[in-house]
Amino acid sequence: MSDLNLTILPETPNDAQAIERLHERTFGPGRFVLSAYRLREHIDHLLDLSFTARIGTLLVGSVRQLPICIGDTPALLLGPLTVEPPFRGRGVGRALLDRAVREAKARGHRLVLLVGDEAYYSRVGFKAVPKGRAVMPGPVDYRRLLVAELAEGAFTDVSGAIRPDWSRAT
Repeated sequence: MSDLNLTILPETPNDAQAIERLHERTFGPGRFVLSAYRLREHIDHLLDLSFTARIGTLLVGSVRQLPICIGDTPALLLGPLTVEPPFRGRGVGRALLDRAVREAKARGHRLVLLVGDEAYYSRVGFKAVPKGRAVMPGPVDYRRLLVAELAEGAFTDVSGAIRPDWSRAT
């Protein structure tokens, strides 16, 4: 990424419209039927754990995290992670992902969950959730439900329905 002067910063309220337009361009209207969006409808993402990627003043990527519970265990749901198509394959997504996971760990979070491609996310420690251990609201391809332990053994005895963490609602 040496040819890009990339800046990763925490998301601010002023970024909301630009991020929504980015989501519209990259995911389209079908994004609202995804299971992860069922969770996002009920609780806001955490600005201090959500990040933007910019080249100069141009927004080229975004990642968000929101507080959830798996059963009674607090966790984060990472996503959506998206990058403007012309900037894909240049390390922008990885830089956003690295920052999000690093900051979550630094703030004491123990688990991060997402729905995504294991081949991509396994590079930063995500692995498939064992079948039947966690249940998403609505339809989901459970082969794509992934978890990263930010503390050793954090997922060992965790199971249950995935829901918003109402104790963190703003």
